[in-house]
Amino acid sequence: MVKTSVLLFALAFLCPLVGATVGMTLRSRLPQHHLNRESTDVIKLATGLVATLVALVLSLLISSANSARVSVENEYTEALADVVLLDRYLAAYGPESAGVRRDVHDAFAQVFSRRWPNTDFGVRDRSLTGDRNQFVEIERRILALAPATAEQKWFQSQSLQLMNSVSRIHRLAMSQERSATPPWAVLGVVMACSAAIFCSFGLFVPPNATIVVAFVVAALAVATAIFLIVDLGDPFTGFLNMSSAPARATVEQLAR
Repeated sequence: MVKTSVLLFALAFLCPLVGATVGMTLRSRLPQHHLNRESTDVIKLATGLVATLVALVLSLLISSANSARVSVENEYTEALADVVLLDRYLAAYGPESAGVRRDVHDAFAQVFSRRWPNTDFGVRDRSLTGDRNQFVEIERRILALAPATAEQKWFQSQSLQLMNSVSRIHRLAMSQERSATPPWAVLGVVMACSAAIFCSFGLFVPPNATIVVAFVVAALAVATAIFLIVDLGDPFTGFLNMSSAPARATVEQLAR
């Protein structure tokens, strides 16, 4: 299935070129008084206003998408650190927690393998789903531990608190199984405006190879901006997706 970002890239690339083609076609068919100096000045002013607004909207959308991606990456990195800390606390609890530590390893290995299926996370039990119920079962097993000392009781309580924290990884990973919905209405307006802008460009110049190359490069810039807006909103599965290396390094440290 072709990714949404690729489809929007193609559409955003074609819209300005179609607009430019329409403009160059109209140039030869409009009465001359429609393209006199006064009319041209008004068209240029209107086009400049629309182009400024489109540039502003694109910059805001890219900034917003990038901020959302950075927020997800930071939360994901913090959760990975908490997973390692959880394993260390369970190890410090004592040998009684060995089974729980294996469950933690298997649960996260399964979650990560669902997100990055081409990476080997050392999943030992393929029947596990890595869903929320599995994490609840791990919490129950931690609760079932019978601490004999104050130290063990402290490590048990800290482990339970960390389980609430590391469950963010499951939430983040599962939420990304459904790609974030692009702002279709805004992107549609942007592409329509870009077509109108290029149409006005085509009204002012006769077609030649240099003009066509300029139109293609400019259309490519608009399409790339829209591609970034969509793909940055999909940090786990987009073309600019997050690396699986931190997750793999985390799993390798578990249950040692």
